[in-house]
Amino acid sequence: MNSRNMPGAHCFLNNYNFDMIVSSIEERNSIVKKVEIEDFARIKKLSDPVVSPSGKKLAVTVTEGNVEKNTYKTDIWVYDEAHSPAFFRLTASENGKAPCFLDENTILFPGDRLNAHPAKDGTVYTVYNSISLNGGEASEFMVLPFAASGLFPLSDDCFLVQGSVNLSLPDFASMDEEEKKAALAAWEEEKDYSVFDELPFWFNGRGVINKLRAGLFLVSRTAGTQEKLTDTYFDLHGFSVNAEKTKVIYWGNEFETLNPQKSRMFIRDLNDGSVTEVKLEKRYNVSGAVFCGEQIVFLGSTGETYGSSENPKFYLCHDDGSFDLLAEPDPSLGGVGSDIAGGGSVLFGSDGIYFVQTVGYHSVFRHMDLNGNIETLIDDINIVNSAAGTDPVYFIGMEKDRPQEVYMKKDGAVTKLSCFNEEYVNEHEIAETKHFTFIDADGVEIDGWVLYPADFDAEKKYPAILDVHGGPQAAYGEGFFHEMQYWAGLGYIVFFCNPRGSSGKGGAFADIYGDNYGVRDYNDLMEFTDQVLARVPQIDQDRVAMTGGSYGGFMANWIVGHTDRFAAIASQRSISNYLSKCLTTDIGYYHNLSAIQADPWSSPEKMWKHSPLAYADKAKTPTLFIQSDEDYRCWMADAVQMLQALLMHGVPARMCLFHGENHELSRSGKPKHRIRRLKEITEWFDKYAKNKE
Repeated sequence: MNSRNMPGAHCFLNNYNFDMIVSSIEERNSIVKKVEIEDFARIKKLSDPVVSPSGKKLAVTVTEGNVEKNTYKTDIWVYDEAHSPAFFRLTASENGKAPCFLDENTILFPGDRLNAHPAKDGTVYTVYNSISLNGGEASEFMVLPFAASGLFPLSDDCFLVQGSVNLSLPDFASMDEEEKKAALAAWEEEKDYSVFDELPFWFNGRGVINKLRAGLFLVSRTAGTQEKLTDTYFDLHGFSVNAEKTKVIYWGNEFETLNPQKSRMFIRDLNDGSVTEVKLEKRYNVSGAVFCGEQIVFLGSTGETYGSSENPKFYLCHDDGSFDLLAEPDPSLGGVGSDIAGGGSVLFGSDGIYFVQTVGYHSVFRHMDLNGNIETLIDDINIVNSAAGTDPVYFIGMEKDRPQEVYMKKDGAVTKLSCFNEEYVNEHEIAETKHFTFIDADGVEIDGWVLYPADFDAEKKYPAILDVHGGPQAAYGEGFFHEMQYWAGLGYIVFFCNPRGSSGKGGAFADIYGDNYGVRDYNDLMEFTDQVLARVPQIDQDRVAMTGGSYGGFMANWIVGHTDRFAAIASQRSISNYLSKCLTTDIGYYHNLSAIQADPWSSPEKMWKHSPLAYADKAKTPTLFIQSDEDYRCWMADAVQMLQALLMHGVPARMCLFHGENHELSRSGKPKHRIRRLKEITEWFDKYAKNKE
């Protein structure tokens, strides 16, 4: 669906220069450009939508890359229908992000804009700034002596804050000067070491987290106090406050050495301080909770059916800590994948539960009442893990083959509020995804897509690329993928699908664990490739490449040892050896053991059987490895092992190792690194597939 033809669609953002947007098709075609390798930096990424107390104003974070400075600039934009223009840029410092409404006309946001509060004596400070929607500069509002990652105002003076505490740091406040001096000297010396004595000891995107715990704090701004409401070893995952701001529910894990994958959850009365524990009985992993009036609904899974990847169910919680099953909408919560999309909340409550859910290959916005009845509110635009407000509903979404914009649904009509990426869309030739389905050998329907070059000629032969998503519980849809559009612009036909293991079709569809790992999914991908080659005879079958990252990297390594049908493979942030992966990565000790349903001691043969490295001696396909040295989700040991194995067996192979990057390289890595990554992959495919003799 094209927004320019959508009934009721309007664009209120009017402080961009649209001189390049031409009125006639002929003029537009004369200036149209192909999608370039650096264009991810031009496309605005939208995230963190929040509404004002009245629900009439919306604030979002807008992120744009700066290739020359090799960084990203972020600023807060506000939508206010009563303002002219209705959508306006609030901050101009290029580091405004994660907005929070203090009141109807004041926004708080984190960032030490003047570098006035550097870390000292092991203490990391978080500065919150305030800025008025009526104009003026941002000013320092509050400084907290810990790394804060979430703020909720209870009043102008009192706040609930999620903050990180380092348990290995000495308690300097309780020491006299001599003791503090000695402790500081000892601590300074220890900074050269990392001590690991718990699991997980590192985490992707956060680095070493040994003895770090997130806690819930009650903060008084005027008194300068921070009361920690959670216990010492409790690691806070999230919290939610009722509309009256008299109760908070919070959840997380509590551990001293081994982080269990079962949650504890508490309800605290903010008036009298009384606490009630929800009776989870060490069975449930909580992934979210919200107040609906005075009722509490939480998302929980036991893992007793599909292991660590089991879809959560909705439960209604009672005042005494007991709860009942409310509903189980089996398809996964959250949105479809994209390499240029920002995130935000997928769950909130008021007169019921509002949530984003992937159904098939489309992410929709739904409402559920407290009887478990579910109604779909928005299903014509892919919602990108972000939604806020109830009347009206604001959300960030992607129309078919288009980058993100901000939308509003009010009085039954959807209105497009922003034009952040409209200029880019009008300047570029964007290829269209063509959807089709097929029935696999087991009688299961699989969704797939083909992305044709914009200047596709049915009389020509083309090279092609199979792109496999991560997860495996993730889903491709019909939003905008920069890397695919770039390859289409270079003359590749790109094809991709949601094989079994993907999200969106329920737990049974996603169940590839144990003996089916690398079997059901691999068979679907090979059948899909056969389907595409039969449907698109313009593809040169001798010039087909394949790539994937994370689980897609597992599949790349698996494919290279099981078939030589591809001319080239690019394996990104990959998995090759489950015997090592389960003992080195942040999620290995629980998620990977669950996925394979084996462990290195009782069933090492099974783990090896499902490890791509076991089949590396059969490999023939030239393979490129893309890896980051701070990727603790798929650590570089697996890519290194696979690289060495291929080289030992005479297979053309190469690795590009990115320093200082993590698992999110392709989505949020430094701009120059993202360019080099895509350049490496494209040149590898050009050499061994596109220009193959």
